[in-house]
Amino acid sequence: MTNQIEITTPRLILKSITPAIIHELFNTKSKEEIKTYFGMDDAGYEHYKEMNEKGVETHRLSIFVFLLIDKESGLPIGECGFHTWNATHNRAEVFYVMRDENSKQKGLMTEALKTVLDYGFTELKLHRIEALIAAENEASLKLLLRYGFSKEGTMREDYNVNGKNEDSECYSLLKWEWDQNYSKL
Repeated sequence: MTNQIEITTPRLILKSITPAIIHELFNTKSKEEIKTYFGMDDAGYEHYKEMNEKGVETHRLSIFVFLLIDKESGLPIGECGFHTWNATHNRAEVFYVMRDENSKQKGLMTEALKTVLDYGFTELKLHRIEALIAAENEASLKLLLRYGFSKEGTMREDYNVNGKNEDSECYSLLKWEWDQNYSKL
């Protein structure tokens, strides 16, 4: 796989997914092989297919995603990484999703996010990491607060969900905050 990075944690293997890897998968693998690789359904496949066809980066914005693989089963269970990565300004928005229902509420995303944040600050040279969440998403809020994200405000009608514009709560974490308080957790 094109320049794939692999990081292990106690219970997970994190495999990098970059625009080049997405293009390589769609140029060399079948639909079923791609769905199996990512551990996703048809909707997830269509999402990545659209990224492949329409592009996932511009001259200044890109993505860097880790596919979360359960060490015990060897199966993909979710994703965690950065989108809207602006290398010029050293900032990105973090996102995470646990696709496997049986893997939720076991601390796996807490484990993954620490590694991803550390990778973002050390390897991608980020100065600022942002997170946008729905106000009612208590699990995400708890996760962000665990690593010292600070609330900056509400982005009004920021996301379109099922045809309805919804607010996002904006949180951020700066590199010096990470270094000072959380990198050694």
